[in-house]
Amino acid sequence: MAEYVHFTDEQKQRANSVDLVDFLRRQGEQLIRSGREWRWKRHDSVTIRGNRWFRHSAGQGGLSIDFVQEFYGLSFPDAVMLLLGGEQGTAFRQSDKKVPETERKEFILPEAADNMRRVYAYLLKQRYIDRDVLTHFVREKKIYEDKEYHNVVFVGYDENGTARHAHKRGTYSNAAGYRGNVEGSDPKYSFNYIGTSDTLYVFEAPIDMLSFITLHKNGWQQHSYVALDGVAEHAMLHVLSKNMHIKNVVLCLDHDPAGIEVSGRFTDILHEKGYAYISYLQPACKDWNEDLKAQHGITPIPAKPHPKLEACKELCGEIRYLCSHIKSVKNPHEMLMEHYEKAVPLMQSSRSTDRQKAVLMEQLLSMAVYALFAVMAQYRQLEKPMNFKQLTDELCHSYHPHQDRGKLKTKAEDIQQDVNAINAQLKTSGIRTLEDKQKLIASYMSLALNCVKAQIFICLEEQEQRIEALQKQNEERVDCMQAVCEEFLQHNI
Repeated sequence: MAEYVHFTDEQKQRANSVDLVDFLRRQGEQLIRSGREWRWKRHDSVTIRGNRWFRHSAGQGGLSIDFVQEFYGLSFPDAVMLLLGGEQGTAFRQSDKKVPETERKEFILPEAADNMRRVYAYLLKQRYIDRDVLTHFVREKKIYEDKEYHNVVFVGYDENGTARHAHKRGTYSNAAGYRGNVEGSDPKYSFNYIGTSDTLYVFEAPIDMLSFITLHKNGWQQHSYVALDGVAEHAMLHVLSKNMHIKNVVLCLDHDPAGIEVSGRFTDILHEKGYAYISYLQPACKDWNEDLKAQHGITPIPAKPHPKLEACKELCGEIRYLCSHIKSVKNPHEMLMEHYEKAVPLMQSSRSTDRQKAVLMEQLLSMAVYALFAVMAQYRQLEKPMNFKQLTDELCHSYHPHQDRGKLKTKAEDIQQDVNAINAQLKTSGIRTLEDKQKLIASYMSLALNCVKAQIFICLEEQEQRIEALQKQNEERVDCMQAVCEEFLQHNI
């Protein structure tokens, strides 16, 4: 049974008032001004104004939560959570000025304890943080122990040295999971360290940051580090805006689906801000503290790969295999259209059987293959030979799970738009100039990628259905065993 998530009316109002233009831009989407509205380039029948949207092709519309549910394929709780920016509050600009913002309470640091015995014991013995590293931050008054609950407190300061943010972490062994920000904390000023080099390392949590420094202790004070206390970008962007010497950003987020998606989203945001040098460092285990534990002989929580990325790699491998075993294709576009015509009714079907889904998978796979054959033909005309390994590698690298949202219907529309764009280019331009050929190559690659996205959706949907069926079987077995036990006890009392 799915966990019930409760949202207050005020939270729902804030989620529904998120400016959709701001939201889409942060997802890497392109919008075109259309009078007083904006038109979504990927779905040109959708117009947006503030927190309202309307899909002219279907005659439907609504507010921000409906939008995320419709086009990003999320449940109501997940849609609200995304619009509220995860754990850190609203991450997107508000559109409706009438919705009152939550009044921020006065920020007051928790009273400090007389000593730091529990904090030192917790961070040194349970988390294996290096003593010299910990002592440095204690002397800077960025880490201390609170008096009431003996939590470790990680403090963030503003440019004037005034404490503006504090994150608390439980130190008791039976309360290791407790974490939370002090009320009134400003998310821009989270726990950080600013060095003299041009490199900033970005982490989800303070303990991740301390663990990474412990693992890479040599010369650590030259560089800059920031802990986000979640997955919102505010603190990272603030550090960058106040420290113009920083040019390189290294994203060191968790090795799990959420961390992988946030890395992609942050990359889009940083590129939009003009930062060109962005790289990634992934822990071998789930996070950097798990890597540190593993070094001390503790069984760590393993890394969790993104299921969509794994499915993409597998599908691109299959496409490469098929491409390499087809000797030649005289007219790849004609072959592509033949499979497209077969796929359209299957994609538009509201309820598909397992057999129909299997046929659709075959059609989508074939479309991706012939799209790459068409790309190769254009490269030959440009006298730039490309092999199928290079093309499938490019296809795989161009896939970003944080940009892959929505249901199969939405993906079908993306494929249809790509096919229409290709047909229009072939019909009107004659593909004579270098720009024509490059534009056509981009359209075919986009089509291949959208075919892969549709296949990923079908694969993961089937996987989820199998898991749900197994869970239901297990529940039925447990209920059956329970009934047998109860009957046995009744007969033997």
